[in-house]
Amino acid sequence: MSKAPESRPAAAPADLLSPLAGPDPKDPPKAPPRTPRRDEEHETGIDVQERPKTNVPRRYRVIFHNDDYTTMEFVIEALIRFFHKTQAEATHVMLTVHKKGSGVAGIYTRDIAETKVEEVMKHARESGMPLLVTAEPE
Repeated sequence: MSKAPESRPAAAPADLLSPLAGPDPKDPPKAPPRTPRRDEEHETGIDVQERPKTNVPRRYRVIFHNDDYTTMEFVIEALIRFFHKTQAEATHVMLTVHKKGSGVAGIYTRDIAETKVEEVMKHARESGMPLLVTAEPE
């Protein structure tokens, strides 16, 4: 009698393994598919104009100038009212103006600095004070 050939199960190729088995730890992870950038899309027929980068707006210092007639109390009151300073901050700025001849009340964009100057100057004139406040670029 002849022997029947033994039947062995065929080895499963790697690509037929179950998807639940997970990636082979020896294979490096694949990068996600890359989407083309706008300037790489040559087939669209649309010209894209580059926008210039905007600059940071120039800032201005609002400066109080010393004079012999405006009272220290008025300067403190104006700093508290128009620049939202605390009593201590306003006193410090006022003493700087008194001792050094000028002092910075705040740093703002141009429109805000000019508005603050106008408001303080109007208030000073209405109160009969010759206070000088200016806005200068940083």
